[in-house]
Amino acid sequence: MTTNPGPLADREWRLIREEAREGPMQMALDEIAAETAAAGGPRTVRVYRWSPSTLSLGYGQDPDTVDWEHCAAEGVSVTRRQTGGGGIYHDIDGDVSYSITAPKSELPGDLMDAYHLLCEPILDAFGKLGIDADYVSESVPEIWRPACYLRKLHPAHDVVAEGRKISGNAQYRRRDAVVQHGSLTYAVRADEHLDVFSGHDVSPAQFGDRVVGVDELVDASREEMVAAVEESLADWADAEVGTWTDDELERARIRVEEKYGSDEWVRRRPDDRS
Repeated sequence: MTTNPGPLADREWRLIREEAREGPMQMALDEIAAETAAAGGPRTVRVYRWSPSTLSLGYGQDPDTVDWEHCAAEGVSVTRRQTGGGGIYHDIDGDVSYSITAPKSELPGDLMDAYHLLCEPILDAFGKLGIDADYVSESVPEIWRPACYLRKLHPAHDVVAEGRKISGNAQYRRRDAVVQHGSLTYAVRADEHLDVFSGHDVSPAQFGDRVVGVDELVDASREEMVAAVEESLADWADAEVGTWTDDELERARIRVEEKYGSDEWVRRRPDDRS
């Protein structure tokens, strides 16, 4: 099964194969990739792994929803995304993440149209694995708002398989570029996911009723899942395998220090948008 090239495949794209990095660095690299695309450099499709396991908070999420002591004791890193929504626990083995970055001028202005364009290779990757995944057909009520996977499911960007959420996707738009990134569940780690949050009474069974992993649906290793996602992204964009430049990596390291790894950013209050 080969993904058909998408409408942006005639541009210059690079595929950066899965890399394991700390959460703040992964978020910084998404932002740097957007700057590269906006400046006339290659657009980027990539797959990445969170090492160590990381809780990424939504842009406006209250830090009081985090069990900071648990995260520290278990070695779970915490960062904050540029995208909205609730927190996501990215397990080092249970999560597979991706991002797509391109100039804003090349993407649909309508948000739903843009989501559906950029999710094409993600849905195709599930198809390669033998999973019938699609956008949720209608809204599903929230269970607990601070956790992304327990929020109300939205037909624009929440992907389900057999009625349970298997992927969440989000976008943020800079002045000149768009970043879409998403979390795909390989294996549900209900206890670990719930334990990073405070102030809820959600049970692991409730979480399992809402969320499903690839490993529950098909006989595929995590490595096979990563390969399917990389292949679908590369085919959709007609991308060449590439790497980060030294300059991009250095700028990302600085961005971690100044933003994604700083308490000022990670622990900021919802009413502090400065």
